[in-house]
Amino acid sequence: MMRISTGVLAALAVAGCALIPTAASAQPVVDAPAGAVRGEAAEGVNVFRGLPYALPPTGWRRWRAPAPMPRWSETRDATAFGPACHQPTARGTSIYAAAEPPEMSEDCLSLNIWSPEGATEAPVFVWIHGGALTTGASSEAMYDGARLAASQGMVVVSINYRLGVLGYLAHPELSAESRRKVSGNYGLLDQIAALKWIEANIAAFGGDPDRVTIAGESAGALSVMYLMASPQAHGLFDRAIAQSAYMISTPELRSSRYGDPPAEAVGVWLQSQLGLTNLADLRAMDPQTLTTSAVQTGYHPWGTIDGEVLPEQMVEIFDRGQQAAVPLLVGFNQGEIRSLRALAPPAPATASDYEAAVRSRYGELADAFLALYPSSDIAESVLAAPRDALYGWTTERMARRQTALGQPAFVYLFDHGYPAADEADLHAFHAAEIPYVFGGLDRLPPRWPVIPDTPVERGLSDALMAWWGSFARDGAPTAPGQPAWPAWDRTRSYMALEEAPVVREGLMPGMFDLRETEVCRRRVAGGTPWNWAVGVIATPLPPAASPCP
Repeated sequence: MMRISTGVLAALAVAGCALIPTAASAQPVVDAPAGAVRGEAAEGVNVFRGLPYALPPTGWRRWRAPAPMPRWSETRDATAFGPACHQPTARGTSIYAAAEPPEMSEDCLSLNIWSPEGATEAPVFVWIHGGALTTGASSEAMYDGARLAASQGMVVVSINYRLGVLGYLAHPELSAESRRKVSGNYGLLDQIAALKWIEANIAAFGGDPDRVTIAGESAGALSVMYLMASPQAHGLFDRAIAQSAYMISTPELRSSRYGDPPAEAVGVWLQSQLGLTNLADLRAMDPQTLTTSAVQTGYHPWGTIDGEVLPEQMVEIFDRGQQAAVPLLVGFNQGEIRSLRALAPPAPATASDYEAAVRSRYGELADAFLALYPSSDIAESVLAAPRDALYGWTTERMARRQTALGQPAFVYLFDHGYPAADEADLHAFHAAEIPYVFGGLDRLPPRWPVIPDTPVERGLSDALMAWWGSFARDGAPTAPGQPAWPAWDRTRSYMALEEAPVVREGLMPGMFDLRETEVCRRRVAGGTPWNWAVGVIATPLPPAASPCP
């Protein structure tokens, strides 16, 4: 994709700044290529919320690729967040749930911008929220970009994208009506459309379109991997940050591979489960009813290997070095599964039961498995095994593959605890690092363990903001007063984010090799996924076969 000249966009930014009246500095106006917008200013940051980056995906546009938004003619008010994309409202007692469900609409394709006052050619940080591709919104308080923008002198952007069945449904009728005869991946196409909008418009807000970093956590990090793997996204970003990513097997459009049914067949199955007869019926269904009903049937949204947006499995793309050749910051949390107990297998009653279950599934690799996840502490082992199989292995695999491309990779392990989290047995839980990255230690969901206002916590947050910000700026993380963060290489150096950050070598010895061997065998055999079933509930491991040990 051809980039719009930075000079042209910078001129537009200057023109936009000229529209800001001195007496009304609390309401900055920018005349961007997309149209003029009026935002808010506070504490040195201009904020523009709810900016549409594509036409509403409603009516006949439901399950279509996002269409470009024409330039609007009037100055758009950009002081309120846009609605969230449709998602389930019942979150139970989840620590991730907001106090109230967000306002939702099918017309949800919007983004938000936090820009330091007077910024020009500043690095751009694009946040992709998590939530299992099912929940979440760019408006969540924890993702407020003001402090990160102000402290790091960079433009922070957060985006909405279609979720659940509205964002990822594949279906034979949808494929038939598309130009390229494929379907699915609409939420991913939304993310690509947002990046194109940012490329064309961000200079008007003080950002540099040639220094765009994509970043996300959990499903947001999965999205970062999808974008790195998608040729349609290449050239739209220059660095990548993946926090707790998981390189799982992915459904293919029309074939069954690695135990996943074809994505189109899943769409037909869902239609049948809902008692509908065709695509027209699905399009006519109320979006919230459809979203809730799909979840109740057991539908799960994933990307689809369609040969176009996602050409092949992520493991294959990264093995061949066909992913985006960009610097990478990647890591995971020591206690990932402590807040995701559904991913942990039931703990056997005795050590002998545990060992017998492992040996029946891992064969000659059982000793290596038990050395890492011993029967002497079953409770911890059933948490550590899925953590490593999903997040630890993916972290090291991405670092290895980017290094092989000649790109620097910087690895972290978040192993930081604080009283409220540790007392709740949530030490370094999944997503625990996010408030530190955004400087939002006081902007937490109501059930989130409260972070104390202490020098240690503020200092760690300052360090993470500096590291993430300098990586977005220069492609290498640095922070005042903190250890130098070496690139991951043959010594497997990483930053251990403990009570105080410290550089260590040799990330969890044996972890990567064991999981890589297991995944390799499952890939060769082809009949089982390598996703959630780990340890005592894993399907029996296929025998060694070339090229796997």
